[in-house]
Amino acid sequence: MKISIKKSLKIFLPIIFGLFLIWYSYDLTTPEDRAQIIRYIKEADLFWVSLSIILGVLSHVSRAIRWNYLLKPLGYQPKIFTNFLLILIAYFTNLGIPRSGEVLRATALTTYEGVPFEKGFGTIVTERVIDLIMLLLIITITLFLQTDLILGLLQDKGLDTTKILIALGIGLVGMVFFFTVIKKSKHAFALKIKAFINGLLEGVFSIFKMKRKWAFILHTLFIWTAYIVMFWVIKFTVLETIDLTVGQILVAFIAGAFAMSATNGGLGLFPIAVSKSLAIFGISSVSGDAYGWIMWISQTLMVVIVGAISFLVLPLWKRKQ
Repeated sequence: MKISIKKSLKIFLPIIFGLFLIWYSYDLTTPEDRAQIIRYIKEADLFWVSLSIILGVLSHVSRAIRWNYLLKPLGYQPKIFTNFLLILIAYFTNLGIPRSGEVLRATALTTYEGVPFEKGFGTIVTERVIDLIMLLLIITITLFLQTDLILGLLQDKGLDTTKILIALGIGLVGMVFFFTVIKKSKHAFALKIKAFINGLLEGVFSIFKMKRKWAFILHTLFIWTAYIVMFWVIKFTVLETIDLTVGQILVAFIAGAFAMSATNGGLGLFPIAVSKSLAIFGISSVSGDAYGWIMWISQTLMVVIVGAISFLVLPLWKRKQ
């Protein structure tokens, strides 16, 4: 009983939270603001929206190709089209039940390609580790590009830069001490952390053991470049955001990336996160909301439409084969 309640909460809480955020965002805006946001969405230049969607699809194609670089050393090489369908099905499923797509993707790979579940799921975990590393890399680049802005915001908040650097130094020493203790400890909690860290490292170093590691790396760079560019081109759909720089767009991109993992596909939270991050650069809430909603609606519709089609096509495609 407790397990079923826990599962139900995991499924419905993110959806309820996302719907609450949509209501919250709606409640904060005036009728005039809402009318302006809707006008921006309706009049968004379809060229830039279509380009964003195409880049999204290409990133999924690249991910499908890259997946085979992980599967081939295991003795399996599905068709790229099969991989593509499985990936879109996974994204589509994640909109309803968070993290369920990864399990379904590995299960479907077992069903249609005969890849043992644990092996298929292992390659998906490796992908997620690489994605996490890429996001951390983008965050680091953004911090360098926006150093002046970050220092300015800290000073506006009355925070002393020297004290912050000292705190970071203490935090770094604390982390080293923490991981040293964890490494030597035999406690169950410590063992879980070690297993998690070892899994991350194993996923990273597995890249260098594959035959086509440079192709894998190039596809990874393409996937994340496509993510950024498909986010960047949306700026041309809202008049006030056209002059935003790449560094400024990256701040909003990172905010949106975290929002996507917090609720089902960023439901409700994505437009708010993007709008609040763009407000740092003087973009009005109306334009920021419009930017976030145009981006979220276009990509979500793509996942819903192509993902639903993939659900129908995959069994027919495999039967034909």
